[in-house]
Amino acid sequence: MSALYTSAEGARAVERRYREYLDAWPVPGEQSRVPTREGETFVMSCGPRDAPPLLLLHGSKANAAMWAADAAVWSAHFRVHAVDMIGEPGLSAPSRPALGSEAYASWLDDVLDALGVERASLAGVSLGGWLAVDYAARRPERIDRLVLLCPGGIGRQKYGVLLAAVPLALFGRRGRRTLMRLVLGVRPSAEQSTDPESARSFADFVMLIDRHFRPRRDRLPVFAGETLQRLTMPVLVIVGGRDALLDSYGTRRRMERNVPHATVDLLEDAGHLLQGQTSRILGFLRDTEGDRGHA
Repeated sequence: MSALYTSAEGARAVERRYREYLDAWPVPGEQSRVPTREGETFVMSCGPRDAPPLLLLHGSKANAAMWAADAAVWSAHFRVHAVDMIGEPGLSAPSRPALGSEAYASWLDDVLDALGVERASLAGVSLGGWLAVDYAARRPERIDRLVLLCPGGIGRQKYGVLLAAVPLALFGRRGRRTLMRLVLGVRPSAEQSTDPESARSFADFVMLIDRHFRPRRDRLPVFAGETLQRLTMPVLVIVGGRDALLDSYGTRRRMERNVPHATVDLLEDAGHLLQGQTSRILGFLRDTEGDRGHA
């Protein structure tokens, strides 16, 4: 794990804090490590074992902890599996196969097979949204419904915020917090939550990861139109109009052109971090009427 971090001490600090979040998971759940061709993959599962399965893929520099509040709601209706993506600051293997290859789809095949899941609904955020599109396009027969939150690989990537990264880094912790506000599009503070202490604590966890973790630097491949056209299942896309990392308006245009049955919610005042979407997503996942006419 330490190869992904600036130091072994930093890796231990992130893991220690992450395990505290897992131990405080808001609903009863099970932690498991499943074997895959890329190494062990950690999964946090909750909800009735006989409920429809829902697989969750977090974003870059994140882990299953980001889904805790959503999982508490969704697990009343689904068997939720929050997966720690390989090569990210969770408890899965440090493997980072080439993006755009068959490797990630094969990895998710192994995860689903190990969980005993033939078909599932799939939700992904940012990098996890990219992986969700990649998998759903390659394995449409295994996906019931697809939810994409600020997904990469559809609209163009933006790089302006990166120009601010170096000078802001010179201001230490204060600079990193300012950069995080620019990237996420929100102020990571008590103002954004009805539980200020919890929000502040999680913001500190995000900063801890940012301080010690080495994210992957390669550009996300952009999906061709014919790839997007293979998304034949019901699709919900939610993007922020002020996303500093991705062109959300371009995402909407390309989805409307290539996946006309998809529902695209563009939240004009939102940034890359999309808050308050739990109920919206649950409604989509439970909407059997929307299945008509789709493969």
